[in-house]
Amino acid sequence: MTTEATSDFPASWADRAADRSPSVQRSRTRSVRQVKAIVDAARRLIRVKGSSFTTQELVKEAGIALQTFYRHFAGKDQLLLAVFEEEIINGAADIDAAMRRLPDPVARLRLFVTGALESLRDLDGDPAHDDPDRGMGPRFVTAEHWRLHQLFPDEMAQVNQPFADLVERELREAAALGLLRPADPASDAWFVMKLVMSVYHHYAFATAGERLEDIAAQLWAFCLAAFNGGGETPPPSLTGTPS
Repeated sequence: MTTEATSDFPASWADRAADRSPSVQRSRTRSVRQVKAIVDAARRLIRVKGSSFTTQELVKEAGIALQTFYRHFAGKDQLLLAVFEEEIINGAADIDAAMRRLPDPVARLRLFVTGALESLRDLDGDPAHDDPDRGMGPRFVTAEHWRLHQLFPDEMAQVNQPFADLVERELREAAALGLLRPADPASDAWFVMKLVMSVYHHYAFATAGERLEDIAAQLWAFCLAAFNGGGETPPPSLTGTPS
């Protein structure tokens, strides 16, 4: 036991000493700049070529050497995972800002649930959205999401967590105010996040037989019932089943 405690101490001490080293700090700052340049270059290429860009195209776009890329990423899939993480962090921040302008947690939850389908409106008008091999539109996002999920299921779950965190925060506030009665805010938030994501992915490719506004309203009514909420008149049932 004494030997283990002694062997752990120098490593911890060495790490703290290294963190205080100006040269280490400069190296970390340089690494952060390089990673940002790589991810930004990948985002630019994705908007033109989807995920079909080559590593050579990437390093040229980022203005770095090939070995610099491999110093930070094991391969292109790991880079795409980083791109997804940044997109979701930025998207969650945008949604959070919009939600905070609303007066109560129920209204904020409704915005989260229904707003997810808003970006599907332009599927027929923007070629970058229509083509799953180009852009960061819904079809590209859906196709790459599930491909990366097969390769990195745990990492993708963590990437999507900011959305669940937003829902959980509002569920807890709504419960504290007596507006909703979630069974388990953390678990309920995860299920809602996955449900909304699944509907988004479905209609990224499937033809909607009804207006997206009606689909979003029915999705919200379903979630509201799951939260044991009340006080709102549910929308009329849609005819038929989703495409």
